[in-house]
Parts: sequence; structure tokens; C-alpha cells
Amino acid sequence: MKVDNRVLIKFSGEALANEDGFGIDTQVLKYLADEIKLLREHNYQVAIVLGGGNFIRGVSAAKDGVIRRTSGDYMGMLATVINAVAMQEALEYDGISARVQTAIKMEQIAESFVVRKAIRHLEKDRVVIFAAGTGNPFFTTDTAGVLRASEIGASCIIKATKVDGIYDKDPNKYDDAKLLTNISYDRALEDNIKVMDDTAIALAKDNNLPIIVCDMFKKGNLLKILQKDPQAKYSIVN
Repeated sequence: MKVDNRVLIKFSGEALANEDGFGIDTQVLKYLADEIKLLREHNYQVAIVLGGGNFIRGVSAAKDGVIRRTSGDYMGMLATVINAVAMQEALEYDGISARVQTAIKMEQIAESFVVRKAIRHLEKDRVVIFAAGTGNPFFTTDTAGVLRASEIGASCIIKATKVDGIYDKDPNKYDDAKLLTNISYDRALEDNIKVMDDTAIALAKDNNLPIIVCDMFKKGNLLKILQKDPQAKYSIVN
């Protein structure tokens, strides 16, 4: 059962990186924590999934065959745990209670994922950060985000990126690129629109879970989108 004021936000790992594209920029963490705090102040229950691309990607690690793909993906899962712990610290620094739940057991660092416990945390006004993907290789953190959003009954999943939505062509290359404000799951799959990987989009379709794509670096944008502010720019797949 979906809860109207419950949302899951998917951040890419690269968004947390410093100017060199690696590691964690604490100022970005602080900015994201402030944005999430704003949502909490307006009574939204917030869950988060973070990628791990600022440290390592399974596909990249395994590209020359020295590291097996399964091992590369597990390495990527561990990278998401690093980011989740960092996000938890930033949220708590901002006065927000937060919990990390991991799909791979690591009791000294975080709770193991238990859906009922995650929902209870959200009901108690805690932010829940889901780490280690689905716990299985060959699945992206996009798919993990849709899976967790479906499990906790989120009303939507927000993919917070560096662009303000889905365009019919690259807006950085073409001045006449048009923002696609609303597209169907089927069109996203058929036209190979890389808002998320196909598995994630198909899972969202099966669970009737809207995917919102927006620019995470526009201050207050997440709140405006959830409040359906007509000035907010974003795309929705539903």
C-alpha cells in the first residue's frame, strides 16, 4: 500500500564526488542533507538509495577480465555502503535522525535490511538509507531503488541528477532539445531512453511506481516537485 507522503530519492555516486570526479565532497553532502531536511520539515518521509560510481563500478572493474563481473559488482555494493554512511553522518550533523540498512550483512556498520523495520523508522520520522544495492550482482542501484521504493510503499521514486529532466536529444549539444515532461513506461523502454536501466523501468511499471527525473542542484527543487509547484522543472515516467 502506497503512502502519499513517502518518497525514495535515488542519488548517483558521481554526484557526491569532488572536482576530480572521485571520493566524497562534504559540501555536496551538506547541501543534500539540507534539501532532505527541508522535505522532513514539510512532513515527508524520506528514503534514499545512493550509487557507488564515485569509487568504483562493477562493469568498469571487470572490463579487462582480471576481476570477475560478480566480484566487481560486490565491490560496487561496498562503495554504496561508504556513501550511505557518509550521508548518514551528514544528515545527523544537520539534526536529522537517520538509519543505514544494507542488503549485505555488516552489523558493525549498519542494520541489515528488514522491510518492516525500515517502514517503522520512516513512521518515526527517521530517514532510511538503503545500501549495498539488492545484495545481488548484475543489478544496478537504479533497480535497487525501484525495488526498495516498491517494498516500503513509496508514492514515487525521484532520480536526482545533474539535468532537469528527460530530453528528446542531448540539451548540451542541441539548442532545440525539448524537455519531455511526461512519458510512458513503454515509450521509455521502446525508445531506449536511459532514465534508468530497463530492469528498473519494467519493475516500476509492474508496481505502478512513477519515476521523477530532476536536477538535484536546484535549491528547493525536490520540495517544489513533491508539492506540484508549476514552476518546478522535471520529467515523469508513468
